[in-house]
Amino acid sequence: MAVITTNELKNGMTLDLDDGLFQVIDFQHVKPGKGHAFVRTNLRNLRAGGTVERTFRAAEKVQRANIDKREVQFIYRDGEDYVFMDNESFEQLSVAPATLGDATNFIVDGSNVILLMYGTEIIGTDLPAAVELTVDNTEPGLQGDRSSGGTKPATLETGLSIQVPLFIASGERVKIDTRTGQYLSRA
Repeated sequence: MAVITTNELKNGMTLDLDDGLFQVIDFQHVKPGKGHAFVRTNLRNLRAGGTVERTFRAAEKVQRANIDKREVQFIYRDGEDYVFMDNESFEQLSVAPATLGDATNFIVDGSNVILLMYGTEIIGTDLPAAVELTVDNTEPGLQGDRSSGGTKPATLETGLSIQVPLFIASGERVKIDTRTGQYLSRA
């Protein structure tokens, strides 16, 4: 692991601190009129999932974690677990839904996912900005119904419920933003 100073922090960087593995969400270098400079950070705990605000002295040394990215393909579900195949070694990995988090709403058979690995531990996923999913169930839109802002609820093939425009019907493919979980367009 590389040792860096807090002056070298960047958003998205992963740190191996004494109390866990953290990803930098936001940081701010502060130099007050009196006293020493410091770095105020917002960190996300990659194992527990919570966020914490932490302050470091300027030029304080911290351990940077080496995160490997493995491209895998989702093949099937084994009970609750998701089974992926490594695209290079063809090794199969079984991953618990809690490890994947909200990414389970966007993973369908055959989709490629990038798993973030710390040693042999899977700490998260890196999804594309948008995915295409099929609408499993939605009510037909009524002509002239604009009281709901022109949207209606729809259930996607992964079980995710979202709001879609009135013209979308069951069986259509739609593009969904993986960061917000909102409808973008027809596919």
